[in-house]
Amino acid sequence: MLCAHLLCFCVMFLLISTRLNGKKMGMEVFALGNLLLGLAYILQLLDGPPDWGFMSVVNHTLTLCAPVAYLLGAMRFFDRPTPVLRPLLALAAGYSVLQVLVQLTLGDAARHALLAGFCVLLFLGMTVAVLYGRRSFAKDLHVEMTVFAVLIAGICILNAAKFAMILNGGVAALDMSSGFQKVFYIYMSFLATVLPPCAVWLVLRRLTDELRTLAAHDPLTRLLNRRGLMDALDAHFRSRTAAPAYLLIVDIDHFKSINDTHGHNVGDLVLSRVADVLKANSRQGDLICRLGGEEFVVIALDTDRAGVLQLAERMRSAIEQSEVPGTAMKQPIRCTATIGVSDEFTSAHAFDEFLQQADAALYRGKAAGRNRVEWELAQEV
Repeated sequence: MLCAHLLCFCVMFLLISTRLNGKKMGMEVFALGNLLLGLAYILQLLDGPPDWGFMSVVNHTLTLCAPVAYLLGAMRFFDRPTPVLRPLLALAAGYSVLQVLVQLTLGDAARHALLAGFCVLLFLGMTVAVLYGRRSFAKDLHVEMTVFAVLIAGICILNAAKFAMILNGGVAALDMSSGFQKVFYIYMSFLATVLPPCAVWLVLRRLTDELRTLAAHDPLTRLLNRRGLMDALDAHFRSRTAAPAYLLIVDIDHFKSINDTHGHNVGDLVLSRVADVLKANSRQGDLICRLGGEEFVVIALDTDRAGVLQLAERMRSAIEQSEVPGTAMKQPIRCTATIGVSDEFTSAHAFDEFLQQADAALYRGKAAGRNRVEWELAQEV
């Protein structure tokens, strides 16, 4: 039943990978890992008691290669491109030769101890990597990574015990009627049963997160869209320590002229460049949104009037001094922006009111000559 379970999930992983449109998230490698582990179990059932032979060598090689395949699949899942077939083939060939050498020089017990020892090192490294990932590249999967670390550490400990028992008792320690071997294979069967559905859960979680991100961000600039901005603003004001916020509207001057003169592709480059400038000159925690067209909104958090005016002026100056890369023109494309700043507000529900306030300041700035910061009280800055 376990072999059938592994092979069925192998097919499922392959089917999932074909539906992910290029970004397979390591599913095809997880399928390979399931296939290798399923074949290892089949060979073990056919081979019977542990002894020296071709099937036993292949079984040990597949048993070691399967978790390595899972590791390579996990690296691809976390967007770390890595080759698969060459490392696995090199490992399979090298470990098979090593098995033969150990068998001929040290005997059957040493060959079984070799597999247990390699598994200890492999699973120990995987446990450390998972714990590291929980704090770095997989912070959004803190609970899942903790569970994986515990499960992998468990098989690491069992292999370490198996290694010690083989050294002390020889091949007799591998008798399937012993209590330890029963616990070992029950735990291995548990892992083989639990981990494939967990991999499917991780893919669903990643796809859900990506859909949520796409729904909250502008596809061109990768800034928040209005929906994402409102969600973030609402989350900010729900905090007990939330400070008042200020709203800045940033509007690119003469943007229609840029589109008409250089084309919409250059216009998109200008929008992306302005977005990058706004991100580079904002403070940690500030919210930046592309409101639509050539208009951007910046929500300045945890600051005062002097701070927000300084921020607005820094952004205006940085936009004026920036050049748009990626164009084949002799003269670099430059642009300026006018910024309208609202008074402070303390509720997400007040967003539209203070957006109109900043918009009125923006139009005063446009009328006064553009490329300037205008406060909502019409005080020139």
